[in-house]
Amino acid sequence: MVKRLDSTESAKELIKQLKEQHGELMFYQAGGCCEGTQPQCFHKGGFYVRMNDVCIGSVEDCEFWVDKDLFEYWKYAHFTLDVLDGFGVGGFSLETPLGKTFKIHYRLFSQAELNDLEPITTAK
Repeated sequence: MVKRLDSTESAKELIKQLKEQHGELMFYQAGGCCEGTQPQCFHKGGFYVRMNDVCIGSVEDCEFWVDKDLFEYWKYAHFTLDVLDGFGVGGFSLETPLGKTFKIHYRLFSQAELNDLEPITTAK
């Protein structure tokens, strides 16, 4: 099955560092005005997903949740989690004090990939 989510090595390294500092983590990507569509990293359970939000996979055993409306827009795209130097648009994410910000790179799935996608989990 084709994964909906991957990550770069630099993102994996930062996640490991954050897990050492903060314990279990989760990601949430909203479509709102304050954080835009920047992925945010929280303590696991530190952000309450809403009904019908979508978990598209995990990175380093951290669930990656996407706002239900944003998922409808991006459901035909593969997400690659990356990290950049600098301060992101939000500031609530755990990597912010380290001068880092998570970022997503998107690409559209091929027709063959669309026919073999991993299932999603929807929040109840």
